Amino acid sequence: MTTRLPFLFFVLTACTLIAQQKTVNVNYISEPITLDAVLDEGAWQQAIPASNFWQYFPTDSIQAKSQTEISMLFDDQKLYIGIKVYAPADDYVIPSLRRDFRAGGSDNITLMFDTFNDGANAFLFGTNPAGVRREALVSGGGTSLRGFTTSWDAKWNGETKQYDGYYISEWAIPLTAFKYREGETKWRFNSYMFDTQANERTTWSHIPQNQYIFNLSYMGDMIFEKPLGKPRSPVSIIPYVNGLVGRDYEGNENVSNFKAGGDAKLTIGSSLNLDLTINPDFSQVEVDQQVTNLTRFEVNLPERRQFFIENSDLFADFGNSRDANPFFSRRIGIAKDMENESVENDIIAGIRLSGKLTNDFRVGILNMQTTKDESNEIAANNNTVIALQHRVFSRSNISAVFINRQVTSDEDYTTSAEQYNRVLGLDYNLANEDNSWNGKFYAHKSFTPEVDDNDYSAGARLDYNRGNWRARASGLYLGSDFNSDLGFIRRTDIIKMDPSIERLIFPKKGFINRHNISVTPIVVWRPTLDYKLADYTIVTKWSAELKNTANLDVKMFNRYTFLFDEFDPSLKNNLPLPANTDYSYTGFSLQYRSSQQEKISYSIEPTFGQFYNGEVLTLQGNVNLRLQPHFNFSVQARYDKINLPEPFSDNEIFLIGPRMDITFSKSLFWATFIQYSSLQENLGINSRIQWRFAPLSDLFLVYNDSYITENVFAPRFRTINLKVTYWLYL
Repeated sequence: MTTRLPFLFFVLTACTLIAQQKTVNVNYISEPITLDAVLDEGAWQQAIPASNFWQYFPTDSIQAKSQTEISMLFDDQKLYIGIKVYAPADDYVIPSLRRDFRAGGSDNITLMFDTFNDGANAFLFGTNPAGVRREALVSGGGTSLRGFTTSWDAKWNGETKQYDGYYISEWAIPLTAFKYREGETKWRFNSYMFDTQANERTTWSHIPQNQYIFNLSYMGDMIFEKPLGKPRSPVSIIPYVNGLVGRDYEGNENVSNFKAGGDAKLTIGSSLNLDLTINPDFSQVEVDQQVTNLTRFEVNLPERRQFFIENSDLFADFGNSRDANPFFSRRIGIAKDMENESVENDIIAGIRLSGKLTNDFRVGILNMQTTKDESNEIAANNNTVIALQHRVFSRSNISAVFINRQVTSDEDYTTSAEQYNRVLGLDYNLANEDNSWNGKFYAHKSFTPEVDDNDYSAGARLDYNRGNWRARASGLYLGSDFNSDLGFIRRTDIIKMDPSIERLIFPKKGFINRHNISVTPIVVWRPTLDYKLADYTIVTKWSAELKNTANLDVKMFNRYTFLFDEFDPSLKNNLPLPANTDYSYTGFSLQYRSSQQEKISYSIEPTFGQFYNGEVLTLQGNVNLRLQPHFNFSVQARYDKINLPEPFSDNEIFLIGPRMDITFSKSLFWATFIQYSSLQENLGINSRIQWRFAPLSDLFLVYNDSYITENVFAPRFRTINLKVTYWLYL
């Protein structure tokens, strides 16, 4: 009995520490702080740091082996942060010197600030031992990767130095970088740290491993010594000029263009942002990564344009992100030409008002005007989105959305059915206090000329995540005439059910840190065809997270597909499989991803098995070489071999994408991305030099080249453009 007492006392003490609401005091100062990563000012000596970090990986039940101390001070203009991160040695992993680095596979420290204390949104700032900084916005309570946006930018300063057994980072973040209420005395706060040498990830406020490390349910409090003053309303003007020259080899003509425009950012009150853009140019945006799509449906590619990023969750988190998203910002600035091909459609100007009216009420208004393109018979359009969100209970909210795409020019080639498209919707987003229950319930209706029936979309999802179990009940309905011109709709006239059950197992010994075993059946019916079964996929999965941070996945896919229309699964545009035929087939996939902490990391994923009435073999993977902190080289490759019985076609598809990233310094970068696709019969080259000559101000030199690879190797299109942006902070 007596031998059990110390153990029981330890367990009770650990549980008590985990359950405690942590706090850190933020002292008010009037003396100056010099950013030198020394922390020798008297104010730092008096500050009591946030400490006692907990492990998140490889286990979540003990305190961190390598501890971190975070002290905070503030004055009327800035929040000062002094960070001391202990490490076993100085062999840090620093993949590059590029700002907004990814945390995985490197050493870094990250801080999150929930300034409205609502557990829904947070400002994120971080650095690594080389002093490379990053910032991001966390939305949706931090419950999914979709809510993590690194494209957001803020002006702030920091210095970092490495010492024997630790590194120190000293920051000064202007209070104007945050949104908060006047008179506030408390923000919610958390921090997480990645230590590759101790092979651990740690958090200040304890977070269980079944949640994301940036989850906003698990945060402590930072208490300000005196109430915060009235937030200042800065104005940012970001003009640009861009000159482009090139040649269209297929059209046998030279091309040139000169554009000028810019953005403006204003703060209204304490928590509303007003963003304006005139003649925006996105030539510096990294090109999309090409994919080989063996399905019958469109692929959803991520938004990369800065103007659409901030507060994007207000506009984009409606409906079902995979099947029925009523607003997909990439639709703006893209239109269909006479051959139904997607072409760029210039944006004339845009405005966005977004933020909080009260602590519980958020508003978002987006309006973008596109120009007409007579050569492609594309009319001018106005695109409007109005989103309202009201918090209910602790972390849930009710949201409403109105979307309108309206023709604004009188063109003979525009039919009456193309004059407008509108969507009106209501969503309820559920999130309980500890994030063990999450869900979404929504109902949307579209309005299109000459359509007044079967134009509804509705869905429900309820997720349970606690301890060793994850479960989901989910389904949706999409009417045959539901349409959102500004949305992402894979297909209509469906009822879909996709529940899931997952078991997490944490071994006490061995090299595996966690097992995940899950089963996800996905079933689709067609309501207008007497609820005929359209297809199903049963995904059975086992995955293992290794203690060295590598991952191993094994999946089995049991599929059934009924083709309502003819389809050529070989993607060779030859004899298609006939309509009104069905197929049952089984496939398997394996995936191994090595630890990203190594200088050479890689992943490999073979997929094989039946494919409609034939077979498919897919080999894909990547290799990454890191010569830190200046050089990264990677190659992504995919090979698909499709075998179908006579008289249908076989096909072999290659996709290769080498990428080189050189960071000469924290302000000079050179990235080159080469892509070859046998399916597109194209070789593309995108090479960008970026010089950050002032805070958030850049010079871009971008070279684009593409070559046709069918039968002959010949150039298609070649351009080079020089773009300069400058951030004026008033």
